[in-house]
Amino acid sequence: MSPKELLYIDDALSHEKFLISQCQQALSNLRDPELRQCVQQLQSTHQQLYTSLINLM
Repeated sequence: MSPKELLYIDDALSHEKFLISQCQQALSNLRDPELRQCVQQLQSTHQQLYTSLINLM
């Protein structure tokens, strides 16, 4: 992989990490079961993307 590609993956990893933490923060404040479920799904999706990006490196 080229240095530019590695930088892109590193940037994408940072974004996914941020989105995962935002989902975690939202979950700690949400009480509505439907909203919690939606955010949990988002968090799971971002965690899967993060794992996929890690596997590229």
